[in-house]
Amino acid sequence: MTDLSFYGGVGEIGGNKIKVGGKENSFFFDFGLTFGTANKYLDEFLQPRKSNGILDFVTLGLLPCIKGVYREDYLRHSGLSYEKEPAVDGVLISHSHVDHAAYIHHLREDIPIYLSEQSYLILKALEETGIASFSDYTQLRKSFHLEPKTRGDGYKRSKVTVDRDIQVLKPYQGYELGEFEIKLLPVDHSLPGASGYIADNGEDIIAYTGDLRFHGRRPELTRKFTELAAESNPTIMLSEGTRIASENNISEEDIEKRAVEVVNNAKGLVMVNYPMRDLDRLLTFYKVAQDTDRKLVVSLKQAYILGLFSGQGYPDIKDVIVYKPRRGWGMVDDQTFACVEDEWLCTSDLDSAQVERDYKTWEREFLDMDNLINYRDLQEEPGEYLFRCDFFEFKELIDIKPVDAIYIKSSTEPFDAEMEISERKVKNWLDLFNIRYVDKGFHASGHANGKEILNMIREVNPEKLYPIHTQKPEEFKVLEDDGIEVVYPVIN
Repeated sequence: MTDLSFYGGVGEIGGNKIKVGGKENSFFFDFGLTFGTANKYLDEFLQPRKSNGILDFVTLGLLPCIKGVYREDYLRHSGLSYEKEPAVDGVLISHSHVDHAAYIHHLREDIPIYLSEQSYLILKALEETGIASFSDYTQLRKSFHLEPKTRGDGYKRSKVTVDRDIQVLKPYQGYELGEFEIKLLPVDHSLPGASGYIADNGEDIIAYTGDLRFHGRRPELTRKFTELAAESNPTIMLSEGTRIASENNISEEDIEKRAVEVVNNAKGLVMVNYPMRDLDRLLTFYKVAQDTDRKLVVSLKQAYILGLFSGQGYPDIKDVIVYKPRRGWGMVDDQTFACVEDEWLCTSDLDSAQVERDYKTWEREFLDMDNLINYRDLQEEPGEYLFRCDFFEFKELIDIKPVDAIYIKSSTEPFDAEMEISERKVKNWLDLFNIRYVDKGFHASGHANGKEILNMIREVNPEKLYPIHTQKPEEFKVLEDDGIEVVYPVIN
């Protein structure tokens, strides 16, 4: 009998860490961060200490206490034993949202990570462009590593990076994972590369939904997942239920229509906040910009992501405008000056290497682009642009000094105390600059509604259904009328 162990994603949204054990082999579905637990103890400036390896995470309940899965450098530095062989044969990542993939960072590098190509690209972007301390997704940068000094006795600290065992899976193709055959099945979600899985070890056939929806730009992917899952005749289904109690959907087309109306009536700069990695939402506002004779302005980070996804149905970097923020000395163009020994010098008096020093290595490849603008452009011609601006870019408003501006919120509503505090800060910034706030009807969820979820499960018709990634598992009880046994998982 196949054994299921739940270390997250039970009675909560996110944090999926589900171990599947067969006779000889085992693997995890996802290895993500639990928002509720993290928000209970942590804050922006109160984070686990890397110096304590995994112990802070385990003590706070963020990581399960499991032998044979965590990285050697953290364990040995904390005085913990390191098993010679990994305790599991792989981790199957459904998609690259942090509540499903963030804790890859803590895994040992010899545990294979199975995922889609697009999920790999997003994790690569997070690793390259992020500032988080725990972001070793595709590589493992060894901490607490010493090597002999080249001269004299003793040791010195050194930096060593090793590649993780990344296994990029092609959709719908069978792969062997020990006694299991696994298949990655693409689904539609709020970022590229989202997938469900079918795992078959001859005793049980498990269908895992990951996170999915039917109302996005690619509903055919989720419908095909449902059809293939049904054809596999699963004995077990693990289904997300984020919106199991919801009935309605807002589509990307709905957002586009509403946004065009708002933007057409705007006189000044229009700003919009949508999730960084939601390229479907970027495409929506790219179309809004086209329909309203404006140009979509994206950040350097989003430009980096667009570069990775070139040719995959999203706007190319050359099709958008890239915003150059002020860094370091703040010298963004030839009109920026600095005083040296009573002489005012402008940016053109410096060589490009001196100016580029203010920017990170990955940012520098964008600094010579013809479609680069800065705050002066938004200040001088605000009606020309649709500016993607999230909370962390609000400081740019001090330079832009917008007049008659509008801010469209195209992201999820706050669902916990920390998000409500952040929302109040957003409104404080907008009030400071007299910016009109528009936030109703501009977010399409990445999750199916309750009716869609139940109909999907009925079509798949598993013997047993495990509700996960939901705060309302009792809503699945109605499936028992269809002859489906509903099993409510508990945390191990």
